[in-house]
Parts: sequence; C-alpha cells; structure tokens
Amino acid sequence: MTARRYPDQVDVAIVGSGPTGAAFARILSERAPDAVIAMFEVGPTVSDPPGAHVKNIADPVARARAQELSEGPGAGAETVNGPGAVKSGQRRARPGTFLLDRGYQVDGEDGLPVAAMSSNVGGMSAHWTGACPRPNESERIGFLEDLDEILGEGERLLGVTTDAFDASPYAALVRDRLAAAVDDGRPATARVQRMPLAVHRREDGNLVWSGSDIVLGEPTRSNPNFTLFDESLVTRVLVSDGRAAGVQVTDRATGEVHRVAARFVVVAADALRTPQLLWASGIRPAALGRYLNDQAQVVFASRVRDAAAADAAQRTGSTGLSEQSGVSWVPFTDAMPFHGQIMQLDASPVPLAEDDPVVPGSIVGLGLFCAKDLQEADRVDFSDTEVDAYGMPAMTIHYTLTERDHDVLARARAEIVRLGTAVGEPLDERPFTMPLGSSLHYQGSVRMGPTDDGTSVCSPDSEVWAAPGVFVAGNGVIPTATACNPTLTAVALAVRGARRIAREIAS
Repeated sequence: MTARRYPDQVDVAIVGSGPTGAAFARILSERAPDAVIAMFEVGPTVSDPPGAHVKNIADPVARARAQELSEGPGAGAETVNGPGAVKSGQRRARPGTFLLDRGYQVDGEDGLPVAAMSSNVGGMSAHWTGACPRPNESERIGFLEDLDEILGEGERLLGVTTDAFDASPYAALVRDRLAAAVDDGRPATARVQRMPLAVHRREDGNLVWSGSDIVLGEPTRSNPNFTLFDESLVTRVLVSDGRAAGVQVTDRATGEVHRVAARFVVVAADALRTPQLLWASGIRPAALGRYLNDQAQVVFASRVRDAAAADAAQRTGSTGLSEQSGVSWVPFTDAMPFHGQIMQLDASPVPLAEDDPVVPGSIVGLGLFCAKDLQEADRVDFSDTEVDAYGMPAMTIHYTLTERDHDVLARARAEIVRLGTAVGEPLDERPFTMPLGSSLHYQGSVRMGPTDDGTSVCSPDSEVWAAPGVFVAGNGVIPTATACNPTLTAVALAVRGARRIAREIAS
C-alpha cells in the first residue's frame, strides 16, 4: 500500500491521509476499482497499520514516539513538550500536534492562539477523541437533501458505535441526571444520549479507536491500484486549460521534485493547509480562507454524588476502560447553541486532597462547544513573499469574537455549572474557557455552497468552482456554524464528492 517510486500518471491524486482523504480512497476503491489512486501525505507513517490511532499502541514509549513523529516542525518545541495542562494565556499543543509559530493573532483581534495541526499518515484521526455526533437544527446543511444518507455512510466508514462504554461505572446515572436537567421540551433526537464514537471494544475488553486505517478498510488496502506515499509534500495543484491536471510533489527524503499527472485532484490537507495549497497553486476564489470558524470551548468538572454507594455490579466487566470512559452527549439546539461532551474520567482533572480517594468513573469532565457567529472577515490569509517551515505560503489568521459570540460563551459558562451541579459536586468554583483554537474543529475555509455566488469555494459535490476536477475535503468544507464535533459531517461530504468522481470515471 505504501511506496516511494512516484507514478507519472494516475486517475486520482489525493493530498492528505486524514479521514476525509481516506474516505475518498475508500469510496473510489469500492465504486471505481479500476481507477489508479495515489495518496500523498507530508508526514511519516507512525503506526502499523498505517493511519491507525495512536491510542491503539499499547507500549507507552512507542505511543509517545508516534506522537512526537506527528508533530512536524513543532517537534521538540516548548509549546508541545512543556509540562502541565493548558492555562489561560498559554500556548500549548496536545501531543501529536504542533502550533503555528507565527501569524496566529493580529493586534486588536482575538486570533486563534492555539491553532494546531498534525503531520502524519492518518492526520488528526491518529490523535482525535473519536466523537461522531450528527449535526442538529441549524448545524445541518439545508441544501443537501441526501444529508442523512451520507451521514450514515460516514458512520459506516468510521466504524461508529454507541455501546463501547456501556460497562463503564455510573454512565447511566450520569445520563439520567443530565436528562433531568435538559431534556424537558426537547425532541427525541436532541435529548441526552450516549455519544456516538468511532471506537469498538474487542472480545478481550480492549478498545480499538478508529483512525484512517478503519476508513480505508480492506477494500482500499487490497486495492492494487491504490498507493500511499508518506513524507511527500504536495506544493502545487497543476491546472491546464482551467481544470485539474495533476500535482507537483517533493520527496521529503531526497528533496527531489516530481510531477504526477491526474484527471482529478482531491485536496484533503486540513482546514488551514487545504486553502494554503490552493493559494500556492494560483486557485484563489474570493471565499478562499474566509468564514473561518472555531468552536469556543468551556470546561468544568464534578464528582458524581453517592458514587461509593452505587451498585458495585456496574463496575464489573469494565476492563480496558480509558480515561474517557462513559461519554455522554447533550446535542446542540438553536435555543441552546452549544454541544455538550461529558466524559467520565479515571482520575480527577483537578487536584484533590491526598486523603480524598477517587472512586473510578466518579469524576466527570464536562465540555461545552459553542457555535460561532460566522463572519467573512474571519479568515486565514497567505503571503506571496514569506514561507512557513515547509516552504509553503506563510499564514496569518484574522479572527474576532462578536458580541453574539461573547453572549453565547457567557450562557455556556452558566449552563455548564448548572449541568455540573446536576451531575454531582463541582470540583471548582468557576468553569475554564479554553484558549481559542483548542477545539481543533476549524471549519469554513473552503466552504461548500449551492451556487457559485462568491461566498463559497466548492459545489455540493466538493468540486472547486474555479477549477473543475479539483475537489476539496475536510472540516473546512462545512458551510454552517456547528457546535458538534465535525469529523462525521466532513467524512459524509467526502463520500458525496467521491461518488461524483466515481460517476465521472465510469462515464
């Protein structure tokens, strides 16, 4: 599946090996098995199989090494390896990711101080939480009549389940208490429920988290016409007579530059590097990089009341519990414009007294993600003169919270304290607002639209309006303001785009 000798010509070139690039490869392998597909990833292979989630690496030393290898130009930086949790005003990346070294904030603006990326086979899906909720109400993309069907396909590719943590202690109790606090008046789909997760539990009790390896699946791995090239930097999408013609790629091991002809090019880098590559390629529609949005995040913690007195039988058969055991979901609604992710933790996220033992599963971490007030002015710009560590156009992020955003954040802070109190005993007096960019859920930078009216980059099939044959993929394609985790929606949109390419190859 992996190789070093670049082909002269393919049918489809895919830039990026994250879950959406993998979804294109999987659907094409299933629907157009004769098509020759090359996938290019700037980072190294850090797992076996390629693209697997690093949580599946049992040896902690090997897991840490895989995370370090994913940190690209940020590996070894203080923002990556410094001790402790993220605090107000700090710039700290999660393991396996790296921060922008500059351009993350402009004077007088809020910026995205902890905007992060990863460079490895599998992309961010090697490091994510696996949460796969469906969008609700205004989060949904109204002009896609087949949205529910493609969301179902996304769930199939990601291996989404809702029962992996059924054995975790107090999960039902936590959901019951949350439901009592929020379910009144909500439709069934918006009530408190198990969080859909891209994870399954093996017969031995251990968890297997989905990465791009699960999305690629056996149909892609066994496809003789599919090849993955790691440590391969695509520096330009080639365009001829106005449409896709291939890619220019640099072998990072040798520095050699190659041109690979292709009928179709899929750019699935991430929400920052996808528009960067289009810009570098001279594909510069008016909406490129604009309507950039993140999800402001508020966190809190509580201890389940009466945990020690709960039925001990709830804790049997719960081998293999991770620190995110028992994940519950409070869906977004337009009336309450945030999405709740509530996780039982094996250890307290805040210091407790030494004589205050923690009952496993009794500490609950609550997180509310807020939908952004979309603005065209929130954007990522690219330089024609300065470059980043990869030699690509340097980025500058322009990003400002509106009055409405501040109001939603204030409501989220009050709501998370209310939910934490409903669940148990709060472990702190006030919730903590994470630095902007912490969600890693950046969207809108290559947004989809129903028509080419200057406010979108691509069509409902993810084809770039300004460059037929060039498709974009990833969270950046999502055009709505979402609060829920966006990966499932992004994979669903990739399914739609891949089907379009498969039809054209077959015609």
